[in-house]
Amino acid sequence: MPQTSAADGPAPASPRVRRGLDALNFTLADVRDGLGPYLAIYLLAVRGPDQGWNEATIGLVMTIAGVAGLLAQTPAGALIDRTRHKRAVVIGAALMVTASCLLLPFLSSFLAVAATQSLAGIAGAVFPPALAAITLGVVGPRAFSRRVGRNEAFNHGGNAVSAALAAGTAVFFGPVVVFWIMAGLAVLSIGAMLMVPASAIDDEVARGMAPGEGEAEGPAGWRALLGNRPLLVFAVLMALFHLANAAMLPSVGQLLTKVVGKDYATSLVAGCIVGAQCVMVPVAMLVGAKADAWGRKPLFLAAFGVLALRGLLYTFSENPWWLLGVQLLDGVGAGVFGALFPVVVADLTRGTGRFNLAQGAIATAQGAGAAVSASLAGAVIVGAGYSAAFLVLGGLAAAGFLGYLFLMPETRDHRPETAPPAAGGMAAAPAE
Repeated sequence: MPQTSAADGPAPASPRVRRGLDALNFTLADVRDGLGPYLAIYLLAVRGPDQGWNEATIGLVMTIAGVAGLLAQTPAGALIDRTRHKRAVVIGAALMVTASCLLLPFLSSFLAVAATQSLAGIAGAVFPPALAAITLGVVGPRAFSRRVGRNEAFNHGGNAVSAALAAGTAVFFGPVVVFWIMAGLAVLSIGAMLMVPASAIDDEVARGMAPGEGEAEGPAGWRALLGNRPLLVFAVLMALFHLANAAMLPSVGQLLTKVVGKDYATSLVAGCIVGAQCVMVPVAMLVGAKADAWGRKPLFLAAFGVLALRGLLYTFSENPWWLLGVQLLDGVGAGVFGALFPVVVADLTRGTGRFNLAQGAIATAQGAGAAVSASLAGAVIVGAGYSAAFLVLGGLAAAGFLGYLFLMPETRDHRPETAPPAAGGMAAAPAE
């Protein structure tokens, strides 16, 4: 266990450990998010209506996979809180994703495709709490928001690079190339995980306890979370964010497939992702650097507002370049969300010892929103068209904006009763 003090938390991470965290977030970027819009394009363009695939059946597969991931979220968070073998858990999940990607091109039946995507969804549930816990256990709470911003910058950079690879190779090899790229990244993530030694992770700090106090008092029980009203409000709002956001890019991908044809849709969607990810990198870095000074609430309001605007703007034109330009706004909303979500959860659970369990529970709510989003959008598209679907999704984001504005407090200075008092004031965060 790394050297710690009750006041300061873990000692500053070594350059090797910081590089390991950078590489881990870079290589897991696409792996932890799943195939998403690429799956929709592959099933619509390659399998197509002749094999029983349309927008509604594709949405159902994505919903099934989302439900599988949903059911795994809370147990995954509880596992990360308990285990002292976090690296092994991440490696095992990466191997599951690799297997699901390698098998999918050889499968065509609805049940087989749903099974592989469910397997990937279960594995993907491990990555967000594990990465946040490892980060917290390595750098401690005082450097956490800045380090999470850096994590998200590398995550978005990894997404941009993998999407650029997909855009450049899909023209020659077709949509199936995305599966091979993701499998390769999953394998590389194993090497990155091994760059962070187990001794660098303080397991008490990683679950939200003060250094040296976890063994004496033990983590708080479930009631400490269920009785935390801001945490429950935050869970509902995060579900609403994903309900509005999850189906937007897959829906754009399906629209592009109809507008420009299957030969170019994958490359255009990859271009959408590259553009958005390039915006997310500086946004995540900015949020990580300024979240303590500006507060969390104004930044989250910006994320909801931009998401609502994006849904509206998609309805203005079906021109591929317009859709690509609107997708750049995803870089603002998703960039803020990714950098702030674990920070707000850490704020609200400080001292409870249930940081990762809370992450998993809220991710369950997020997964519920994301799973319903795909089916909702697919049903609206089939019944009323793409513009109606984008307006519905944008309206949900606007409702989330109002909910965060009126119901969610600022959490920057939140101090749960179980949290130990600060000693000697707030120390400066170690530079990353």
